[in-house]
Amino acid sequence: MARWSGRPPQRASVAVAAVIAASVGLGVVPGAPALAGTGTGGAPAPVVTRAALDPSLVAGRGANVAFSEQEAENATTNGTAIGPDRTAYTLAGEASGRKAVRLTPGQHVEFTLPKTANAITVRYSIPDAPNGGGITAPLNVTVNGGGKKVMTLTSQYAWLYNQYPFTNDPNADLLHPDWWITECACVPNATTPGPTITKPFRPTHFYDEQRLLLGRTYRAGDKVRLTVPAGSNAAWTVIDLLDSELVGAPHVRLLAANVLAFGADPLGRRDSADAIDRAIASAKRSHLKVYIPPGVYQVNRHIVVDDVTIEGAGSWYTTVKGKEVALGAPAPDGSVHTGVGFYGKDASAGGSRNVHLSGFAIEGDVRERIDTDQVNGIGGALSDSTVDGLYIHRTKVGMWFDGPMKNLKITNNVIVDQIADALNFHGGVTNSVVSNNFTRNTGDDGLAMWSEKIANAGNTFDHNTVQTPTLANGIAVYGGTDNTVSNNLVADPIREGSGIHVGSRFGAEAFAGHLWITDNTTARAGTYELNWNIGLGAIWFYALDKNIDADVQVVGNHFLDSTYNAIMLVSDWPVKDLYSITNVHFKDIRVDGTGTSVVSARVKGSASFENVDARNVGAVGVNNCGSFNFPPTGSEFSLTDLGGNDGGGTTGPWLAPWELPNTITCDDRPPVVAPPAPSPW
Repeated sequence: MARWSGRPPQRASVAVAAVIAASVGLGVVPGAPALAGTGTGGAPAPVVTRAALDPSLVAGRGANVAFSEQEAENATTNGTAIGPDRTAYTLAGEASGRKAVRLTPGQHVEFTLPKTANAITVRYSIPDAPNGGGITAPLNVTVNGGGKKVMTLTSQYAWLYNQYPFTNDPNADLLHPDWWITECACVPNATTPGPTITKPFRPTHFYDEQRLLLGRTYRAGDKVRLTVPAGSNAAWTVIDLLDSELVGAPHVRLLAANVLAFGADPLGRRDSADAIDRAIASAKRSHLKVYIPPGVYQVNRHIVVDDVTIEGAGSWYTTVKGKEVALGAPAPDGSVHTGVGFYGKDASAGGSRNVHLSGFAIEGDVRERIDTDQVNGIGGALSDSTVDGLYIHRTKVGMWFDGPMKNLKITNNVIVDQIADALNFHGGVTNSVVSNNFTRNTGDDGLAMWSEKIANAGNTFDHNTVQTPTLANGIAVYGGTDNTVSNNLVADPIREGSGIHVGSRFGAEAFAGHLWITDNTTARAGTYELNWNIGLGAIWFYALDKNIDADVQVVGNHFLDSTYNAIMLVSDWPVKDLYSITNVHFKDIRVDGTGTSVVSARVKGSASFENVDARNVGAVGVNNCGSFNFPPTGSEFSLTDLGGNDGGGTTGPWLAPWELPNTITCDDRPPVVAPPAPSPW
């Protein structure tokens, strides 16, 4: 180890240059590559969106990302548009904006670049194999008719089926025949004659995405065409969107513990975990940073980090990629697999601190959900630490932190195609910030604070974008003290969840102090709750385990194009007379379109409303069921009108005097009236 650490930095820099050149397909280390192509005049201007919305509708909210998003349904194609459709278990339903384009072999979709770009990301879906496990299929990429590159698409990390925690087998029988299911409104194994269950049962998680460096830089106006070649073994290819961006030159750090000097293989043929460990040990002795230059590094286990800085050349250039590995015996934490990930020490061992990770991609190999498995991109306990500029793909959870821990800053990361959450603060995480991160296609909550056993406190989720969680919520807060959710953009939750969720459930510690939910925007939220057979709200409060009675301020939020309700407050039938929701205050809210009501209350308690303006409301403004006891004195839930609550829909003002304070207006399943698309207020 001492011998390797003594190598002069010049030799490491030569190796860095060689690997950079190999990784980007150039003969020299790239600087600012020359522009290529001239585009073609006269074509329609490209439509750039954010979460399939006009960017002006979400200005100042969500993550500030490097790429431009273009929906396939707005591009030129000889394929077939699918959607809009908000039904779960459909390709359109899981697409961004609930629309996409379906191609058969020989067909294409063509995007016009809105800005200079040298890299693209394609979000797509192709069929599963008949018995599960996925297939691969080619997709040709050309720009202005030339520069052909071939992407190899895969469905090996998509296509889940059945009941939680799901299976990869489309032909599987029910995983839980003793559970009540909506499809037959019965418990199958307690029903005679037994119901016929259509297979595959509840297919979901259809999409994946891939990134591609184009090899040169193209101008605004140039045409990127995605073509399914004739003879493709994929009967169809659905293209959801294209993200394009201008990726800068690789970051180089010469004075560092370069992992190449410790035996790491940038071509990914050999496992580099031990080499990275040696580089970390040397860096700590020498008070240097660890540098991982461009390349693909095979790592099939956790890299344990403490008091160290690890930098890559940038997430487009440095990839740490690993296989999921079965353990010979379950680990003490219940894991039956390990895989690529950077982990702080466990909190029971004191955790880790002063860890700084930046500028690389983590590429996992997780294809099934096993909740006990620690196969996350980042994990453990990290105090006084930062995680910045990572791209995390195909792990179970992008980042899962088990406290107690404090002062962690998570910034500027992209977390996509996860089997479960993108990020979870799990118990005892305090005074930490998650800001300017982008997530898409999670299999559970996008961003979550879960105060299991120990309260999370003083944390902030700010200016993040969360798109298309296929299950559960965009942003969820389960208990905790003095936390903030602000300036986020959440779009297209698919089922059994919502845009923003406040839940006393999953054994979480009680809410205490305050919870501030301010200046967020949700789009096409308010999903169908499969088990209750009702529509949720774009924001929903759920008192299942305890009362929710902390000071909750919901201020300045915009709820756009909600599929069902904009706001929902609910308990569960077995505890409806035990728990309540009180001390919730809604102020300066815009509701632009609901399929049903502005407020749905299915719990006892109260809330206040001030300057809540609504339009395009599909049903009665307030669906007030209270605790379903229907006493002659009115609902057990009361609404306080603090003034300025304007607008409504076809039934009149959304908060009419006759509804106050607690008129029973209980209709859980009114006809859904699809609102028009959101527009400037």
